[in-house]
Amino acid sequence: MGKKIFANNRKAYFNYEILDKLEVGLVLFGYEVKSVRHSNVSLVDSLVKFSNGEAFVENMFIAPYEQISTHIIDYNAKRSRKLLMHKLEIKKMHSKVKEKGLTIVPLEMYVCSKGKIKLLVGLAKGKKSYDKKELIKKRDIAREVAMEY
Repeated sequence: MGKKIFANNRKAYFNYEILDKLEVGLVLFGYEVKSVRHSNVSLVDSLVKFSNGEAFVENMFIAPYEQISTHIIDYNAKRSRKLLMHKLEIKKMHSKVKEKGLTIVPLEMYVCSKGKIKLLVGLAKGKKSYDKKELIKKRDIAREVAMEY
């Protein structure tokens, strides 16, 4: 059984050079899980922050579930959500982010074989604007060559 991908952060692959990847779990409310299973999630412009020895994903958008209960009025779609990582993984990633000026960005959200919703995060280094322009140029040339044949 393959994994079902709910969200993919293609913009992260364009803006960052991904150095390392890690699969982590995340803490969600029940109605958020239902919304994610309907692929109502966006990882664009989201990133991972560290606070008090814990990791949180910031600015990840999960749309409110359509059949949400009426007593949940103050739903924040972009609230910070705790990531489930081992202490050693948190220390390792946090030290790399502090020392080398790297950042951690969510790359994919999917369901694993056990039915749990997982987040693939990547240790990333920001690309310069000339690197991005060169990548666009290569893509355009490849597209033109493909159209000729």
